[in-house]
Amino acid sequence: MKKVSLSDSGPKVSEAIYGFWRWTDEGAVTTTAIEKTINLCLELGINTFDHADVYGNTTIEEHFGKIIRNKSFKREDIVLFSKCGIRNSDSGSQYYDTSRDHIVNSINGSLKRLQTDYLDIFLLHHSDFLTDPEETAGALAEVVKSGKAKHIGVTNFSVFQHQLLASYLRIPIVTNHIELNLMNTSAIEDGRIDYIKQCFSKPLAWAPLAGGKILSGEDEQAVRLRAKLEEVGSKYDANIEQTAVAWLMRLGTLPIIGSLSESRIRNAASASDIKLSHQDWYEIYQTTVK
Repeated sequence: MKKVSLSDSGPKVSEAIYGFWRWTDEGAVTTTAIEKTINLCLELGINTFDHADVYGNTTIEEHFGKIIRNKSFKREDIVLFSKCGIRNSDSGSQYYDTSRDHIVNSINGSLKRLQTDYLDIFLLHHSDFLTDPEETAGALAEVVKSGKAKHIGVTNFSVFQHQLLASYLRIPIVTNHIELNLMNTSAIEDGRIDYIKQCFSKPLAWAPLAGGKILSGEDEQAVRLRAKLEEVGSKYDANIEQTAVAWLMRLGTLPIIGSLSESRIRNAASASDIKLSHQDWYEIYQTTVK
């Protein structure tokens, strides 16, 4: 799998990214399983890994950090993301916080748990409607200036939220992680894809298989979509899963793989070898809008 520039400012990442949002904490078993997954990803050419402080209630970063400490691989051989901005309340609900204090405390915590001196990209996990954007921008600039993060990004931001934050920054926002798949193409229609590209960046698509609905959903849309993916995929000797991910890559987006299944990780990685034609890409897209 080749490496591509995430933006005109960097960094270079693999064409598919592995994300840990589905992982839960089961002690040493989780460390072993994560190490196995990392080794599989590296074997397939996936060297970019996406974390957040809330994944496993901070524990997933801790497990990953143990693997870095044990020197199973070299830190410089991987690209490491982490995010902050979603917090869990005592009642079990979630809320958003991109205040300066939370940003600084969060990146310090992530670096400690991951046992690394820096993140390649530090992202805001969600827009916070209450925090002063100038304060948020200042905190992001601070973590880059300090060397704790090489780049910054955002996640789940609308075009206007993205523009607002960027207007207070002198450093670039190198990506926006968005939900995008063949059962949710709203990012194409509402301009998010266009705006990210206008910023000379590549969007990262989370839930590339719609949480498995593309593969096993029983509603009319999912059934119709699978039939089209199977039809088009047969031209490329590709299965439904590979074709769905190849569709995202043809759009210029980089999928974030979240599956714990080895076969699904392998399918997503191999999708980078499939180059859908214009006609085939639009035939699949038109299936989603009927």
